[in-house]
Amino acid sequence: MIITKKAIPRRAMLRGFGAALALPMLDAMIPAMANTAPKPIKRLGIVYVPNGMRMDHWTPSTVGDGFEFPSILKPMEPFREQLQIISGLHGVDGEGPHARASTRFLTGVASTRDNGSNLRAGISMDQIAGRFLGNETQLSTLELAIDGRDFAGSCDEGFSCAYTNTIT
Repeated sequence: MIITKKAIPRRAMLRGFGAALALPMLDAMIPAMANTAPKPIKRLGIVYVPNGMRMDHWTPSTVGDGFEFPSILKPMEPFREQLQIISGLHGVDGEGPHARASTRFLTGVASTRDNGSNLRAGISMDQIAGRFLGNETQLSTLELAIDGRDFAGSCDEGFSCAYTNTIT
């Protein structure tokens, strides 16, 4: 403990105590209507697994409102009315190398098989959605990724590394 010879004036101490005692009453200054639930913020979540996954665990077997949730999506069942599950999308140039899939994933842009001198890219749909949905949040978009460093710098069947090492 540090003891100094500085004294706090009695009036300053009383003002401080008075302000501290009045703090709980500040809630009374807020109108009762302000306690209504805030308007829910719209969010967009996208899952991408570049090396594939068992789609039967993720994709409902039927379409429409009455589908049964597959095993992995079961925890989302209470939010059924707020979800949109989109599946069965394929690029026009067919399935194939990972570079083609990661390029087309959110942009729809076809990749080019070259050394990188003719790279194609586009604004991804998550970034476009962020422009419209993100004005109600502190961050318009938030990208999370797990990157295996074993593959960093490795390219895919004649495609530029830029296609496989950068997503979104």
